[in-house]
Amino acid sequence: MRAANADRDRWLALAILLALLGLAYLVLVHPWWTVPMLQVNERIDDLRERDLRARMALRQAPEVRKQLEAVRAQSAGIPGFMPQRSPELATSALVQRLETAVLEASPGNRSCAIINRSPLTEARKQRFPRVAVQVRMRCGNPELAAVLHSLESGSPRMFIDNLNVLTLGNFRSRGMRVEGGGGLDVSFDLYGYLQPPAGAPADAR
Repeated sequence: MRAANADRDRWLALAILLALLGLAYLVLVHPWWTVPMLQVNERIDDLRERDLRARMALRQAPEVRKQLEAVRAQSAGIPGFMPQRSPELATSALVQRLETAVLEASPGNRSCAIINRSPLTEARKQRFPRVAVQVRMRCGNPELAAVLHSLESGSPRMFIDNLNVLTLGNFRSRGMRVEGGGGLDVSFDLYGYLQPPAGAPADAR
């Protein structure tokens, strides 16, 4: 009987000891050692994953750079965009293109002349920068058709908007005379688009 009681006391003491050890682990070891170690291991795994992604990105860098250069070359070759890099230069190019078209349609401005041309300021910022010039001209019918066709069919692309045409009688303006059928007082907006900024999608034509 004594032996049985002794065995029971030993088992009870062992159970109490194990309970105390478990409680000590939960109170002292787990929050102060196990949890920080788990967090450190998780952080190490995260850093390893980031390092792997960075290495893979570095391996792909030459191919990405090659594709970027191809996209830039494609963008530069799109005839729809004006090659100038600033609105001021592009506006000057618009005016020069207009003057050239008028001179080709009417050498010496005998039957077509530019009365006024003034840059237009864009009220809002657009995805693709636009430059525009407000134009007023006096031309004969065939000369006007030739000018508009030249402006809209060349490269880089230019566009005409807000076209207003008034019919005049025979008139003289700065030595210019339009014979037969009267002349036209014409106003319109001439505009074009600059190259998209670096990093923007080159998918507009």
